[in-house]
Amino acid sequence: MARFRKNAPKILKNTMISGIAAFIVSYGGLFLAIRLVPELFVEYISPVFNSDGTRDVYFYLHPFVLALSLSVFWSRFGRMFEGNSFQIAAEFSVVYAFVALVPILWITYSTMEVGFQMVATWIVYGLFQCFVAGFCLTSIDPQEAEV
Repeated sequence: MARFRKNAPKILKNTMISGIAAFIVSYGGLFLAIRLVPELFVEYISPVFNSDGTRDVYFYLHPFVLALSLSVFWSRFGRMFEGNSFQIAAEFSVVYAFVALVPILWITYSTMEVGFQMVATWIVYGLFQCFVAGFCLTSIDPQEAEV
């Protein structure tokens, strides 16, 4: 806990910067995807998804929740990644996908009436969000790899 308290200001700064970047790029990409491939989004017209607007704020806060989680992870393990910013962001996003996305999407697919294509797009979207956040983290808080 002491490590977290010591690094809290840096984690919060990293969260805000990477969260804003992930927010802009994610929703810009989502807007483009709806325009370019609308058939992927037909499945969202379903009672499985909350469409009354009462919880929309949670959807829009997601990049910041993700950025907080990734900033904490970066603070602890960022020095383990090597390469240029692009390579580190790519590896960082793949690690995140295997640690967090795949297990939660596995249980989602097995318990909810959602198609495999939808779950696959969530993995791609998550990788994309994490790559953007990871690229920001490598740029604003570069860490030396341990040798």
